[in-house]
Amino acid sequence: MISPWDRWYTTSCCLCCHVRTGTIILGIWYMLINAVVLLILLSSLNDPVQYHYHLTSSDLGTDLDVMDDANMCIAAAISLLMILICGMATYGAYKQHAAWIIPFFCYQIFDFALNTLVAISVLVYPNTIQDYLQQLPGTFPYKEDLMSTNNMCLVLAVLLFIGCILAFKAYLIACVWNCYRYVSGRSCTEVLVYVTTNDTTVLLPPYEEAVAIPPKDPPPQYTSA
Repeated sequence: MISPWDRWYTTSCCLCCHVRTGTIILGIWYMLINAVVLLILLSSLNDPVQYHYHLTSSDLGTDLDVMDDANMCIAAAISLLMILICGMATYGAYKQHAAWIIPFFCYQIFDFALNTLVAISVLVYPNTIQDYLQQLPGTFPYKEDLMSTNNMCLVLAVLLFIGCILAFKAYLIACVWNCYRYVSGRSCTEVLVYVTTNDTTVLLPPYEEAVAIPPKDPPPQYTSA
C-alpha cells in the first residue's frame, strides 16, 4: 500500500524544474526580500526623522505608537535570522545536505499555521475587519469606501485572498519537503554501486556483498607411484 507521503512525492515543481532548483530559487528569493527589509530597518534606525517610522497617536487616532527603537531592533534581528535560515536552505539544496533544509521547512510550517489562524479568526470574528479598518490612518487610500462596503463581502474577499495565499504556501511547503526527501534519499545511497544504462539508473550493492564466492579447496598433493 502506497503511503500518502509517497503518493505526493515528485522531483519536479512549477515551470518543470527540479525540486532542488525550486528550493534554491525560493531560498534566494526569501533572502532578497529579507535583505531589503533589513536594509530599510537599518536605514530607519540610522535616520528616523527622514523615514518617519514613529507613527504617533495624532497619525493613527490611537494612544499607542506603532513602532519604536526596540521594535525596530527586534524586526531587524528577525530579518537577519530569516536571511540565515534561507541561506542554510539554499546551501543545503545546492550541496545536497538534508539537515540544512530542515530550519527553512519548519519556518514554512510555522508561517502556514499563523496564516491559518488569521483565516480562522476572520471567520469566527468577522467584525475584526471593520475594527482594523477604523485603526488605519485617515490618509489610507480608499478607507472610506472599504468601511462603507458590506461586512459579509469584506469577509468573503479576505477569506478568498487568504485562501489563495495558503494554497500557494502549501505548494511551496510540498516543494521543499520533496527536495528534502530527494536529498536525504541521495545521501543514503552513497555506499551503493551505480549501474547506468541509456534510460534508467539501477542501484546495486557491492559485488562482494551480493555474491559470496565460496573458498576453493586446495589442490591434492602430488604423490609418485
